[in-house]
Amino acid sequence: MSNSKQQEFLKAYKACHEPFMKYCSALAYGKFDVQDLVQDVLLTTFQNFEKIRNKDQLLHYLIRAARNKNISYWRKEKYKADLEAKHTDRLKSQEVSPEDLLDIQLLYKMLDQLSEKQKEALVLFEISGFSMKEIAEIQNSSVGAIKTKISRGRTKLKELMKNDDEQISGAFGSLKLILI
Repeated sequence: MSNSKQQEFLKAYKACHEPFMKYCSALAYGKFDVQDLVQDVLLTTFQNFEKIRNKDQLLHYLIRAARNKNISYWRKEKYKADLEAKHTDRLKSQEVSPEDLLDIQLLYKMLDQLSEKQKEALVLFEISGFSMKEIAEIQNSSVGAIKTKISRGRTKLKELMKNDDEQISGAFGSLKLILI
């Protein structure tokens, strides 16, 4: 393992760290450990770093890799049942109110009812703060298609919230509370 490869990788990753962690936190919520996902993706990315042509688009590569790892985890059913409790404990340590914790849990259950592309577009836009253009690049889609996915996803979430007996207060605001 060459020192220059490490330095080049760390330099490229430095700008990606925060948005990548936000995305992984949202993606892994209640399903598996965020750190496991991040470490798996970073290890694979580092091993294949020379093969990545556009180093300036490392974040997009990392997000696609995380999404693929997520799919693999689900296929292999490697997630642990108690991870939702661990995430809740982590949020409690950040002094998130019990009401907000409940809102977050309910919102994630509703997000799971959306199509994968809608869910991913909403998570990338609302939680991770990506622009429509960046999401279009990540999903290999057009900006118009992303706007449609986000709009339809929001509409579907509103319908689910209306149909749910529990009232969710400030759902999209609560989404941002899960970030570290």
